Amino acid sequence: MLSMAARGVLAACLLLLVQSPAVRFDGARNLFLLEHWTGAAQLPAERYRDVFQISVDAPDVPPMLGQYRIEAGALIFSPQYPVQPGVKYRAVARIPGAAPITTLVDIPKPVVKPTTVVERIYPTSSVLPENQLKFYIHFSAPMARGSGYNHIVLRDQNGSVVEVPFLELTEELWDPTGQRFTLFFDPGRIKRGLVSQQQLGIALKEGGRYTLSIDRGWKDAQGNPLAADFQKVFTVGPPDRQPIDIRAWTVREPASGTRNPLTLVFPESLDHAILHRDLDVTDASGAVIEGGVTIGPEEKSWIFTPDVAWKRGAYTVRLGTAIADLSGNMINRPFEIDVFDKVDDALTHSKFVFPFIVN
Repeated sequence: MLSMAARGVLAACLLLLVQSPAVRFDGARNLFLLEHWTGAAQLPAERYRDVFQISVDAPDVPPMLGQYRIEAGALIFSPQYPVQPGVKYRAVARIPGAAPITTLVDIPKPVVKPTTVVERIYPTSSVLPENQLKFYIHFSAPMARGSGYNHIVLRDQNGSVVEVPFLELTEELWDPTGQRFTLFFDPGRIKRGLVSQQQLGIALKEGGRYTLSIDRGWKDAQGNPLAADFQKVFTVGPPDRQPIDIRAWTVREPASGTRNPLTLVFPESLDHAILHRDLDVTDASGAVIEGGVTIGPEEKSWIFTPDVAWKRGAYTVRLGTAIADLSGNMINRPFEIDVFDKVDDALTHSKFVFPFIVN
């Protein structure tokens, strides 16, 4: 057993330890506290900031803004803005007549289970032309921008990486929601006779089997990685250099008095995104019929369901000039490099029409 003297020394040491000034962060209340300093209550309010400062733990960063107060004998600092998870903070107490007390507060970033995934890649067909023009990569949530090309790889049937197959633009091509990424093949390797094709050859070769891989390291808009990798496996057929011939299209007409869909059927897969935005339906007076659009399997049909029942009469599907197949061929026009111009800025629906009758 300890002697009375030893117990007295131990008690004095414990008391000294308990009463030594200390800095603490209260995460529940988002407060920094300078505790166990008896002089806090006598300190003039205008000196609070001189004695107790908090900043992000980085060079040349000014102290944080916030409010000071005395509470239960402790000097309290309440930041103007909540501390940020994943950021380290430096709290320094400069008590007069004592050495500075520096405490680093590391606010842990909450563990978030990744939930964003690649939902699908268009075209959905498993057989693509040798001169395939582009892919559309659809995500389940908005994505971060600026590093997409680092997470995309194209491999051949031997597992070898295809060298620079894609056009890597300085400004990535995203839709306004940040959920659709457009990935172009390098047009220099599609268009015959250009230097890139002569030096590197075509990116896709007829008869080959390829895998387009998206790795889970691609981060979403919240900074979280994808929940899983994604792959699209496809084989390559012959090149397609024929313009679209709308005379080969067929129509499945709805009946009047119903909201049954109007369906256009194509002999080949067409560009998914353009099909969504570049067709509309008008009645005999030219008024646009409101409704919803879905795209059929392998993007070989366009399905329009009106908001209200069809009436008897003549109707027209107006076709925009940007409609294209998987190789970039347009209506009555084969693929040209100017397909990379921003067609969204100048879409028209007056050049081509597809009439039908509702009985």
